[in-house]
Amino acid sequence: MAKEKKASKEKDASKEEEIKNIVTVEEAGPCKKKLIVEIPEQAILKATDEQYRTLGKDAEVPGFRKGRAPRRLLEKRFGKEISQQTKLKLLADACDAAIKENKIDILRDPDIDHEKIKLPETGALKFEFEVEVRPDFDLPELENIPVNKTTFEVTDEQVASEMNQLKKYSGVWAPRKKGEEVEDNDQVIADVLIKVEGVEEAEKLDNTEIFVRSGGFVGSIPVENLDKLLIGTKSGDVRETSVDVPATFYKEEYRGKKVDVKIEVQDIKWLKPAEINEAFCKNFGVQNEAELKEKIVESLTARLEQNSKDEMSEQIYKYMLENTSFELPTSIVAEQAQSIMQRQYTTILQKGLPAEQLKEEIEKIQSTSEEQAKEQLKTFFVLSKIAEKFEIAVTEEEINGNIAQIAIRRGQRPEKMKEDMLRDGSLAQFSMQLREAKCIDKLLEKAKITEVTPEQASKKADKKKTKAKDEAEEAPKKAAAKKTAKKTTKKKTDE
Repeated sequence: MAKEKKASKEKDASKEEEIKNIVTVEEAGPCKKKLIVEIPEQAILKATDEQYRTLGKDAEVPGFRKGRAPRRLLEKRFGKEISQQTKLKLLADACDAAIKENKIDILRDPDIDHEKIKLPETGALKFEFEVEVRPDFDLPELENIPVNKTTFEVTDEQVASEMNQLKKYSGVWAPRKKGEEVEDNDQVIADVLIKVEGVEEAEKLDNTEIFVRSGGFVGSIPVENLDKLLIGTKSGDVRETSVDVPATFYKEEYRGKKVDVKIEVQDIKWLKPAEINEAFCKNFGVQNEAELKEKIVESLTARLEQNSKDEMSEQIYKYMLENTSFELPTSIVAEQAQSIMQRQYTTILQKGLPAEQLKEEIEKIQSTSEEQAKEQLKTFFVLSKIAEKFEIAVTEEEINGNIAQIAIRRGQRPEKMKEDMLRDGSLAQFSMQLREAKCIDKLLEKAKITEVTPEQASKKADKKKTKAKDEAEEAPKKAAAKKTAKKTTKKKTDE
């Protein structure tokens, strides 16, 4: 009983000894809050004492037994170090407490410049910091969202088109007759000379395969409009062109250099589609052409159904974005825009575009990356709030199941794929995408779905495009009129 009373008294004493910091929270811009914290002198002294008590147990000072050195000697010998440790601990604890006690939903940890904050010799320690917080907004009505579902029917033309594609995939390259010209999508066997700027000796490629496409390659060199260069040529013809290779091209020896390419056509081949026979059907796991058509219909039906669902999902996304309004954290938008720009920049570099076109593509990326970033971030915040509202989460079993499906399609082991995703940091993003998909499915369950034909859907899409075009054309006029009205108002005010 005595022990319990003693413990109770110690507990009460610790409560009395608890020293509260003074915290003021202010708005600091879009999705930002400023926290002004004052740590009382008593709290600083208490924290300093704790640091010295901990140090005193293990400190070894000449002339004293371990743990027996007086405080004044410890202060003289370890004062700067203790002051620094005390300051860092006080700042860390004060930040955590201020954020938790004020229930601030931060997006990332605050960035505090500890070097600029000094521990005072007397009095309270005052400092301030800013944090980025989740935007505060209301969700729109989530019941009966109007959604159009396009009803598709598989046509004979679609089946015939798919059948032709399969015949091409299983086809063989057959030589064209003597005197016949190169046509689009042919294969040219050619002797090639590649002369790199600044390199004395030309690179020679004999009997190399060149596929006649718009953005084709000659050896490792990307050649824009390669199809226009070669279509109409015959065996024995020679064609020459020059390519300005981007400075960031994946092959170092060509980077930023002008490359002259000389092509001497030797042979021309065309893709001869396979014939539909027993061997052809067996390659696709069927007995005859009728069964193959049935399989194609099943595949097309599944694909069109998925397309229809994707269209409905896009309508949900659009509805949510158009019916929620809030400001976004400026710095995070900038980071996201930079990330988008870098990804797209890398993609276009791999295409090996000429310098002028590369510059044009980069300008397009720069002009659209911020809007894309805003849209992606807004979608993330909206769907996160929907997930909280409906208590939607993704289980470990769901993550593993989806990874297993993808791994099987790619011919990989699921556990190996998951390890790779953990290592490169993509697992968290994958989990987030699964949660977003569940949110969209939930909203589609509650949506007001109207079935429309492809023709009706096409007409509506055309109307939306026309409306968007008109609004885009009117926007500069409205902006100019607004600017003029402001100037007029200012002039009147000045007068």
